[in-house]
Amino acid sequence: MAEEAGIQKKAVNQLKWKGKRANGLKDARLGLFSSTALVVASMAGTGVFTTSGFLLAELKSPWLVLLIWLFGGALAICGALCYGALARRIPESGGEYVYLSRTLHPALGNIAGWVSLLVGFSAPLAAAAFGFGEYAHDWFPHWSAQWLGTILLCGFALIHAIDVGEGAWVQNFAVVFKLILIFAFIILAIPRIPYFSTMNEVAPDSTWGDFLVSLMWVSFSYSGWNAAVYVADEVREPAQNLPMAMVIGTTLITVLYILLNMTFVFAAPLAELAGRPDIGRAAAFALGGMAWANCLTILVALALATSISAMMMTGPRVYARMAEDGFLPRLFARHHSAPRWSIGLQCALALVLLWSSSFKSLLTYIGFTLNLSTAATVIGLMRLRWYEGSGFPVVGWPLVPVVFLLGVLAMVVSAIQRQPMVSLYGIATLAFGWLAWRVSRPQTK
Repeated sequence: MAEEAGIQKKAVNQLKWKGKRANGLKDARLGLFSSTALVVASMAGTGVFTTSGFLLAELKSPWLVLLIWLFGGALAICGALCYGALARRIPESGGEYVYLSRTLHPALGNIAGWVSLLVGFSAPLAAAAFGFGEYAHDWFPHWSAQWLGTILLCGFALIHAIDVGEGAWVQNFAVVFKLILIFAFIILAIPRIPYFSTMNEVAPDSTWGDFLVSLMWVSFSYSGWNAAVYVADEVREPAQNLPMAMVIGTTLITVLYILLNMTFVFAAPLAELAGRPDIGRAAAFALGGMAWANCLTILVALALATSISAMMMTGPRVYARMAEDGFLPRLFARHHSAPRWSIGLQCALALVLLWSSSFKSLLTYIGFTLNLSTAATVIGLMRLRWYEGSGFPVVGWPLVPVVFLLGVLAMVVSAIQRQPMVSLYGIATLAFGWLAWRVSRPQTK
């Protein structure tokens, strides 16, 4: 018992030292605004412009669709509060990789790192790049969606590899411009909505299974609420700015999503919108004709571009940290202001997926695997809180972590029941991460 207590005390002291080291980094140049912009850009991607068509087909009620977006936002805010507590305690880059390594076990942290590498960033980057290419194809008819997506991926990889400050400036400008356009669309669209009376059409045959499947799709659209923790080493006063950035960004996106989806689901009769992946363009056409549809296409393209920029900034920080800890070749560690080789690795993996057709079937797989990773991180938070007691403050303890955990686990169970093969792929990814940890463990000090 004495030996175990000594080990735990040593681990806690290491946490404190790590936090002081992170707060003292001299090259941290991202403030609260840049960190919040990173969260907003990471969340406002392709999902919000496509998901509600499938939700209408599944739930058969515009009101239930808005309810699921509200519920998904509340769950994301709970997650942001949990991660904010961890960010105050462990203000280091790396996200789940660092948090799980410190709070539960290095093997779990390594598994989370591989999940980020293979699932968390590469597949969404490829999907967003392909979506951008599809939307921009009308402007560049002689270029395929893959080539247009490739140009975008390589362009942002170059920007973020040159200097984190320059990348942040481009990111901030694009995010502000995107938000102005989205709110302008909402303000102009709401007075034109003709189908508010359908808010009373609640489908009596919707089940909890339908609700949980829909929540899984919505959770993919909300993914990115934890983006700021991946670049914690480059944030000024991370213990203060990281939690605020996640909560502010997630709350803003939740309001934005509900208002934007209100304009989508009530813009036309349900039969004209249900099942359509381009529900945003369809709704805009119903409200204002081709001119509105084209304007929304520009807005979607900008949203996808800023989402790609955000993921290209955050993902490589995880791989750089894994390289610093010996789980990837030292080449991928951060030797300059930006982890350039890790950015190159991220871009290369995304390009491989972009030029294959398999990434289209990864959406549920991504949601399933990432939910397991975030659930494990919150379990690590709870374990650390129980060990340290009130000396480790967690907002809303214990209700907030429990609500988040129950919501995520319900989605995971539903995915296993309804799509067992896709869930098996997610479990196989976790097994691969554990095997990689076993193989690389002797390299660590």
